[in-house]
Amino acid sequence: MQRFENAREAALALRPDEPVYCFRPEVLKADARSFMAMFPGRTAYAVKTNGEELVLKTLAEAGVDMFDVASPGEFAAVRAVSADAEMIYMHPVKAQSDIRLALEKYGIRVIAVDHEDEITKLMRVVRALDIDPGGLTVFVRIQTKGHAAYELSKKFGAGPAYAVELAQRLNRHGYKVGLCFHVGSQIEDPDTYERALASADWIRNRVGFEIAGLDVGGGFPAEYGHDPNSKKPQMPSIGQIMSRLRSDIEEYQFDTMPLVAEPGRVIVAKAFSLIVRVLLRKGRRLYINDGIWASLSDSWTGKITLPARFIPDPAIRTRNGNDKTIVPFKVCGATCDSVDILSRPFWLPETIDTGDWIEIGHIGAYSLSLRTRFNGFYPDTFVEVTTPFDEGEAPEGFASLETMAD
Repeated sequence: MQRFENAREAALALRPDEPVYCFRPEVLKADARSFMAMFPGRTAYAVKTNGEELVLKTLAEAGVDMFDVASPGEFAAVRAVSADAEMIYMHPVKAQSDIRLALEKYGIRVIAVDHEDEITKLMRVVRALDIDPGGLTVFVRIQTKGHAAYELSKKFGAGPAYAVELAQRLNRHGYKVGLCFHVGSQIEDPDTYERALASADWIRNRVGFEIAGLDVGGGFPAEYGHDPNSKKPQMPSIGQIMSRLRSDIEEYQFDTMPLVAEPGRVIVAKAFSLIVRVLLRKGRRLYINDGIWASLSDSWTGKITLPARFIPDPAIRTRNGNDKTIVPFKVCGATCDSVDILSRPFWLPETIDTGDWIEIGHIGAYSLSLRTRFNGFYPDTFVEVTTPFDEGEAPEGFASLETMAD
């Protein structure tokens, strides 16, 4: 992999027409170690957030020895970079064949359920493989309510009373039983974890046995950007959230048992930026070589504000306008699909033109995981960059909080 000091140096050296991911391994290691130092338990990186081999390998080098996996593909990806890392299978709904693969081939011994049919599937496999149920820890996933950019309890989780029934059934059959929850992605309210812990405490007090552990899931927010023309949203910092979470864990007396967290965004978001090229400027529209079907699906939802930095092509000798004047541009993706338009504009110098590049920062979470091959476009070029995005020149603009008229 080629190495550059920053994205501008990479763009001017490579002059790429295809999108280029700028990977910052030292940023990834630092953010992973920072989280592990703040959380009072084990850290299981959520592979779904970014399962690229170079990411998983770098995390293993940073000391991450547990991974939250959800599919055979993720089992194999983790095992390819580490023979010893522990995997926890926390997807609540699974094919019975995948459960067998997890237990038999990969030796996974931690698994999640939120319904009696999932317990039935698990028991069939355990009996078929003649595994001692006492060697497995089964986490019952409970519903939560809170404020997050992406809610997850609409799809998964057992209500408190039902969770008690599931836990008791598992206990009667000899399994070690834990409780888990996932408050959503990119939480917006520090009280969210406290409410989830209160539910877990209510369940724990009614199951009639000692639970084996608590998994607090993910949701820890990454820092992105904000529209300079709008008031910066009041988002809690990761330090504030972790301080509050540690205090709440102690208050509910969960600090005496094994604890697990499943961070994703907060660890990997800042490890990548993306260089895109302007294929065409049409008035206040920019057509770029990436889009919602590739790296920018988060920008389609409108819930994430990505910082953008202008990289002018020095071959363009004549420009119109003032390079100090920052204006909003509607951004269109590369595919033929007419919905391939970012929900928020980018604020950039009015001199930007066809052939220039834009570096989009903090793109490490989900952008690579969710990219598709639609229309034959598939960004897959990587370079290593040494300077953290936030330590470079200040971005000229951000993906705005407001939509634009055509």
